[in-house]
Amino acid sequence: MRVLLIEDDAEFRDELSERLVEQGMDTVTVDRGRAALDHFAEADVVLLDLMLPDIDGFAVCQTIRASSTVPIIIISGRNDEFDRVLGLRMGADDFVVKPYRFHELAARIEAVMRRARGAWSAGGSVKEFGEVTLDLLRRRVLVNGEEVTLTRKEFELLALLAHEPGRTFTREHIMREVWGHDGAGDTRTLGVHMTGLRKKLGVAGLIETVRGVGFRVVGS
Repeated sequence: MRVLLIEDDAEFRDELSERLVEQGMDTVTVDRGRAALDHFAEADVVLLDLMLPDIDGFAVCQTIRASSTVPIIIISGRNDEFDRVLGLRMGADDFVVKPYRFHELAARIEAVMRRARGAWSAGGSVKEFGEVTLDLLRRRVLVNGEEVTLTRKEFELLALLAHEPGRTFTREHIMREVWGHDGAGDTRTLGVHMTGLRKKLGVAGLIETVRGVGFRVVGS
């Protein structure tokens, strides 16, 4: 699990990051809202402080939610009911008030991740994108009702992109999820598999290239 921690208090940030890593979570930390907007596409869950020095945390939450369904947990010393309600309305999945016990936060992270995975599987693990039908349970892909044979990596690549239609997945994120490493120094593997996948699907415009960033599935 990759966690993006957005927190400007260095002592608190370092302590929490260390605890998250101890729990086996790959953690990226930033201390500015603008930096968070450059990194959230690579995260599985976002931990967001409200009191940031450049951009209000509510605005960061709203901006992330406008383009991604990544789970967001606000962590703040602000305990006002208005702040909690506003945070949830801006798109946060949960609101944790400082101080808190780490095990409570870990449990809340697990809970929002379960809900996120449940939202994906609620439809019987079948997704449809125009002419394309993706069946995760049976590992089948149909185009206009005809089955298309994909390699294991091609199927995993399509399944990852289809997990969040419209979300841009960075090349590094895709490489970690599908190949188990970030692809550093490897400029061909992803491109070759993406070309093969697009050719087999034969559906123009289904998978878009976001220049300099990565790829996304368009529509659902």
